Amino acid sequence: MSEAPFSPLTEAQIEEIAERAANKAVAKLTDQVYREVGKNVLQKFTYVVGAIAVALFLWLQSKGLIK
Repeated sequence: MSEAPFSPLTEAQIEEIAERAANKAVAKLTDQVYREVGKNVLQKFTYVVGAIAVALFLWLQSKGLIK
């Protein structure tokens, strides 16, 4: 069998490939972190809105505006 028709990669090519891979990994990780932070913020916001709605309902009920 003959050798593959490809020549070995140069050090510069290997460095470029490694840099691109690292950039993609960082971008993926950053995107995942932002998604998690957004999800947590939205969840806490939902809890606060729910607590305010319950408090408003109970306050209006105590004032006799809701029976």
